[in-house]
Amino acid sequence: MSVQQEILALIRDVPDYPQPGVLFKDITPLLDDSAAFHAVITAMAAAAPDGVTKVAGLEARGFLLAAPIALALGVGVVPVRKSGKLPAETYAQTYDLEYGTATIEIHRDALRPEDRVLIVDDVLATGGTAQAAASLVHKAGAEVSGLSVLMELGFLKGRERLTDLNIHSLVTV
Repeated sequence: MSVQQEILALIRDVPDYPQPGVLFKDITPLLDDSAAFHAVITAMAAAAPDGVTKVAGLEARGFLLAAPIALALGVGVVPVRKSGKLPAETYAQTYDLEYGTATIEIHRDALRPEDRVLIVDDVLATGGTAQAAASLVHKAGAEVSGLSVLMELGFLKGRERLTDLNIHSLVTV
């Protein structure tokens, strides 16, 4: 079975979560399968652009992917958190979700101008979160080298919003 087939077999659809009309893609069954999780991390790390110096993981499921990818690449990991969760000075960016708005932050000292950052998340939906994360990387003076996601919800057309990013997704649904 290919990595893509494993992913699709282990993703659970949860209708009407977190609100009516949203079909949530639950990756916890995939995380529970060590062989499949290892294959995902290996594939995502292998697809990383050359020269990555930091991996930025988006709260919360992006953390679960970003940390092992950073270890595989031999670089540091930067948490991109929901507003009010980081203890030091931050840069903040507010953006639209498919079901509301949110604000994310990074520490002001998390990145340096010479950093080339791979942004990692579990799902690319409308592109709002990824676009906000890229804005934070730029505010910090660093360069976005790419966006890597486990799955892309193609019907939401998030990729169209991110034409300036090098995007890699393991599966598109």
